Amino acid sequence: MRKDVRAANFAPSPLRFSISGLALITFFLGSSAPPASGQTVDVIDPAQNRNWAPGAIDHALTMRMFQDVNQSSQATPPIIPKFEVDGDPSGAVATFTPGVATITANNAFFRNMGTNGRTCFTCHQPQNGWTISAASASARFDASAGLEPLFRLFDGATCPTDDISTLQARQEAFKLVTGKGLIRIGIKLPLPPVPLQFTVTAVQDPYNCTTNPATGLTSPTTGVVSMYRRPLPSTNLPFLSAIMWDGREPSLSNQSIDATLIHAQATTAPTASQQAEIVNFETGLFTAQVFDNKAGVLHADGARGGPVALSQQKFFIGINDPIKPPTPPGFFDPNIFDIYKPWLGLAGVGEAAYRLSVARGEEVFNTTKIKITGVTGLNDVLGMPVIDGFCGTCHDSPNVGDHSVKAPLNIGIANAGPGAPPALDISGLPVFRLDCVAGPLAGSPPFYVTDIGRAMISGLCADIGKVKGPILRGLAARAPYFHNGSAATLMDAVNFYDQRFGLGFTDQQKQDLVNFLNTL
Repeated sequence: MRKDVRAANFAPSPLRFSISGLALITFFLGSSAPPASGQTVDVIDPAQNRNWAPGAIDHALTMRMFQDVNQSSQATPPIIPKFEVDGDPSGAVATFTPGVATITANNAFFRNMGTNGRTCFTCHQPQNGWTISAASASARFDASAGLEPLFRLFDGATCPTDDISTLQARQEAFKLVTGKGLIRIGIKLPLPPVPLQFTVTAVQDPYNCTTNPATGLTSPTTGVVSMYRRPLPSTNLPFLSAIMWDGREPSLSNQSIDATLIHAQATTAPTASQQAEIVNFETGLFTAQVFDNKAGVLHADGARGGPVALSQQKFFIGINDPIKPPTPPGFFDPNIFDIYKPWLGLAGVGEAAYRLSVARGEEVFNTTKIKITGVTGLNDVLGMPVIDGFCGTCHDSPNVGDHSVKAPLNIGIANAGPGAPPALDISGLPVFRLDCVAGPLAGSPPFYVTDIGRAMISGLCADIGKVKGPILRGLAARAPYFHNGSAATLMDAVNFYDQRFGLGFTDQQKQDLVNFLNTL
């Protein structure tokens, strides 16, 4: 199925297309200085342990005992151009590569290096902001009858033991990836020397994956836990402060190795040159919404939407850290985004009125005061039950919106039971009861979570449910939202924050904020 992208003075085009004519390049890119250089840094956290990796890799290889049937291949474009525009539900998302176009046959990102037909491109495609969306996964299922490489028993299904012998069986087995864009993440509970401060005392497991000793736990302190998470985008990586939702990878090179050995179930790791091909390709991608169906071109009237301006955005670790700001003191600026500030003075109806709404939404994001409470990784670490903050207290990277420092947080999205998050849908996810038996939280009330989070890597009770905040660019192309796909729409995400922190947004503020987020 193909979708047209429409803009003023721009003819309808198919779902994926490159821009070759000078006039069209100028139309989408505008005039701009050369992109910033020297931003790419592979090593993010050399101190991060990889003790989790051998168990996860062993699990991936062991699960090859459960065989996929009637595998089919996937289509790969011959080239990824310097500037590519793809239709999405709100308009068009674009990817800009400051270097050169990529011939896919010459890059390991697009190469089958495993045993199940997967490549990096299987889960990371430009029309979805270099990840997958639930809608795209569903369409791909329908087009292939659930047989193309995205739909593999090991992690595309709810459990490797699922029945996939018929179309109806595959629809059930792959319902989390087609319904919420989730894949299964199987990680073993930490073993020495990593301390394990908690036990997995009980599991409500609708898929019998964590509760089956063949695929899951062998005791409350040993074995594999299956969690279900959204694949993170493989674009805009120069702005990362942590790799993976739980921050478990020390570098992108390591991530390329582990992704190949685990998700592609490879028997050998990528070579050093293959790792370099993958990392160089993905760190050269910048992706952002470039056109909105109602606001039009997103760099018009002085605005700076789109991936070219994003590629020039300055970033370094701690650039706007609200907790430990660099010299001089008071450096933190809660006005995170200024992309659409020029639109605040617009007047009129139609496109102009919608652009004004987008600009108001940016102001809502920047200026809303939040009484931050109950956020582990923030309130407990600072010893402050209430923090007077803003959206930018957590989403502090300028014009990017993720953490500028490594900051795994639990804002309640992983909570279950009485503490389940408001306005979100966590149905279909397992629930784990964790009891802290060691460390400062020993003897505290049990945790009920749908995802153990960072604690699966550190073994610490203080890290239960913690994940990082993602980069907030290209959002319109990659619904649903949050690490567990619990917000089907951006309005669901806004309603969650409104209820979770008692913000008291008006309907207009909510809509303005959603309109703004859709243009990122």
